[in-house]
Amino acid sequence: MDFANTEMPYEGPVPATGLPALLPRKLVSQLKPFSRPHTVRSIWELAITLVPFFGVVSAMLAAINAGYLIALALAPLAGLLLLRIFIIQHDCGHDAFLSKRAGNDWIGRALGVLTFTPYDCWRRSHTLHHASTGNLDARGFGDIDTLTVREFQSRSRLGRLGYRLYRHPAVLLGIGPAYLFLLRHRLPIGLMRAGVQYWVSAIATNLAIAAMMGGLVLMVGWGTTLLVVIPTVLIAASTGVYLFYIQHQFETAHWDKATAWSFHDAALYGSTHLDLPQPLRWFTANIGVHHVHHLASRIPFYRLQEVLNAYPDLRHLNRFTFAQMIRPLALTLWDEDRRRLISFREAAAGA
Repeated sequence: MDFANTEMPYEGPVPATGLPALLPRKLVSQLKPFSRPHTVRSIWELAITLVPFFGVVSAMLAAINAGYLIALALAPLAGLLLLRIFIIQHDCGHDAFLSKRAGNDWIGRALGVLTFTPYDCWRRSHTLHHASTGNLDARGFGDIDTLTVREFQSRSRLGRLGYRLYRHPAVLLGIGPAYLFLLRHRLPIGLMRAGVQYWVSAIATNLAIAAMMGGLVLMVGWGTTLLVVIPTVLIAASTGVYLFYIQHQFETAHWDKATAWSFHDAALYGSTHLDLPQPLRWFTANIGVHHVHHLASRIPFYRLQEVLNAYPDLRHLNRFTFAQMIRPLALTLWDEDRRRLISFREAAAGA
């Protein structure tokens, strides 16, 4: 289905009315007490993620002999567990998982082998993403490419077609994640001249992945290894990219030129609260509480719910439910005049 050209009107949430004014800068200081990770809790969360993941993958490998469809039926569960591993790696990148930087980094690097992600490269690009979210003059750092209406209209016919293809769900959530995690992450693209540490990160991760895959091949053969690993990685990648999309691509997102841009305003008002039901909230490690995460990124994922409990007004800000998750795929262009994301169809109607 081509959501970019759907006739259905956008019905996502709008900023809640009647809420007390939320002051982002003041909230930053108020949220500092939540930024302390609990080591025992962190290790427990890691254990209850890794043990089931390896268990499910082992079951998939064993089930191949009984029929591939039986093994494939377990791939969504393995993919969701791998997604949770990635989000724990994400917390390591924010120094939010353990109290010491070295511990965060080495756990992050190890988990990066499972997620096919060179940790140090990803950490750098993700830091730039946090530092520039919602800044129209600083796009292109670890984000979804987004054009303004005027930029899109000024492109050639071929340029507009290329952007339409890029924003199509089949590319954005299918081809794109596969390319990103299986191919692009193999080199420090975007950081090739930023320092030798990013080359070391990419090459070391590649070698560790090769060793992991080689061990599986020796045990079960190439065919079984690929039939288990590739679906698991692709399900995790596509789900993760979609979560990343919904976190910042919504009608009332917050974008500004650099001269008017505010980090704190963009963090709070330019990110969503994806209010997922259980067990999806567990599998996604509370990453749906993204407005709080962007405002105070050192809060461990398992403490984000504490923040919502302490500050109930944050529950309603930019809140999306599971049923509302599809609609924002129709939104593709930032309208600087109306200050909202709109669809290709809306842009054409207003031209």
